Amino acid sequence: MRRLNRAGVLALTSAAALAGSLLTSAPAQAASSPIAACGSSYHVIDKHSLGGATVYLLYNGKTNCVVTWRNKPSSKRVYLKALIHRERQPWKVDGGKFTTYAGPVKIDARGYCVQWGGDYGKKQWTSKFGHCGK
Repeated sequence: MRRLNRAGVLALTSAAALAGSLLTSAPAQAASSPIAACGSSYHVIDKHSLGGATVYLLYNGKTNCVVTWRNKPSSKRVYLKALIHRERQPWKVDGGKFTTYAGPVKIDARGYCVQWGGDYGKKQWTSKFGHCGK
């Protein structure tokens, strides 16, 4: 019985070590710009300043993308939020405490108008419906 317990402990320890190495072997890569966050096919079609951050609306000919980007990223996390929706659809939102940006949030808005916005700390902004697709 003593051998079984040692074998069981050894197996669990090995499994935990392997799982830990798998979880830490690939750190997340942060985007270097709002365009990089949405994808290289996107371009900025509108933006709104929130003081210490800017909310960007990007488009690639099919899909709208919103990113709220801090003007001076730091290691200190602040509340950021990016949001978008089209007529008769629920909001798509990414919010939380981030060092650099919130988002991307994307929506296919061909043939629809969109409403978009973001938060930086206690500053909030939401557009009126616009950027109506063809």
